[in-house]
Amino acid sequence: VLYFWHYLGNKLLTFFSNIFTNLNLTDMEVCYKVFRREILKQMELKENRFGFEPEFTAKISRINCRIYEVGISYSGRTYSEGKKINWKDGIRALYVIIKYGIFK
Repeated sequence: VLYFWHYLGNKLLTFFSNIFTNLNLTDMEVCYKVFRREILKQMELKENRFGFEPEFTAKISRINCRIYEVGISYSGRTYSEGKKINWKDGIRALYVIIKYGIFK
């Protein structure tokens, strides 16, 4: 289940992330990311939960990695099935986008 507000929030977070990173991603909060170990060793990641994605995206954009997006099938969970995200996670993600986009 993909709720309208989650879809809209994801698009807005991706839009702001693209502004600060100068990338053109379609889904910054994608969850699935694959990189060589050498790239990951270059980074000191501090965020967790939903702050991880914007921090990781910002830091990847700074080391000029080539990014490929690959389409996947997705069937979202309902809250009764274990979905955990809420509006506070969206606010935190926006804060992290700004934090790593401007200050780091």
